[in-house]
Amino acid sequence: MIDKLEYLLALAQERHFGRAAAACGTSQPTLSAGIKQLEETFGLLLVERGSRFRGFTEAGERALDWARRIVGDTRAMRQEIGALRYALTGQLRLAAIPTALPFLPALTAPLAARHPEVRVTVLSRTSNEVLSMLENLEADAGITYLDNEPLGRMLTLPLYRESYRFVTIGDALFTGRGSVTWAELGGVPLALLTPDMQNRRIIDRAFRTAGVAPRATLESDSMTALLAHLRTGHWSSILPAHWMDTLGMQGDARALPIEAPEVANIVGLVVPPREPLPMLAGALLAEARRVVG
Repeated sequence: MIDKLEYLLALAQERHFGRAAAACGTSQPTLSAGIKQLEETFGLLLVERGSRFRGFTEAGERALDWARRIVGDTRAMRQEIGALRYALTGQLRLAAIPTALPFLPALTAPLAARHPEVRVTVLSRTSNEVLSMLENLEADAGITYLDNEPLGRMLTLPLYRESYRFVTIGDALFTGRGSVTWAELGGVPLALLTPDMQNRRIIDRAFRTAGVAPRATLESDSMTALLAHLRTGHWSSILPAHWMDTLGMQGDARALPIEAPEVANIVGLVVPPREPLPMLAGALLAEARRVVG
């Protein structure tokens, strides 16, 4: 039964029979037969079929909810029972918003020291993707904003407050200033994250509050790309304050606090509200609690 529920979850993720089968390491006929067996067991159609995948029926959506619970609990049970005999092992999949990436070693390094058999995979994702991956069991834990957009039913732990700096390199803008306002930045050519990123939505909202619009002449979903373009001196940017160490501020690089309004958002750890909590997610949560005190 568990393997068939895994097929259902893979189909929900991939929205395509062939890709779902590949994700499960099986053939498409085997996956289709497994889902058909589920339908025969329940006596209801779960999947809308045609020449291609069309979606789930109402019964299929309810089955998905149960599949997430059952498969999630099964994985957690295997971790916990296995840890009774051996050291904690397995792969911890951590999905994080791009702006939080420099903070992650504060969690992953002590986790690796305490549990050397655990492998960590870090995935850079939008805030919406972080929540979707947690819901669909594609990630064990996430790092995202806690106070800006709805999280649904998630166990959360605040980690730090994200404030923002106007960063420019080799530019005479605002020379001698100790800070700038959002209104003053309205006409400055900026390299910013793409609009699907929550960080960008936060920045856009701050500009709207100040009565101006950002002049984003370069956009990327990669913080690395933004930093590379910022170093050319052609663009300025608005970055989280904790990214200054990553940027390696040197020479004529300047980072000015942005006021009127002052914007700060809470970034934290999120995990699905399972009881008992899966051991890998629980181990990361324990490290996070040690870090924040």
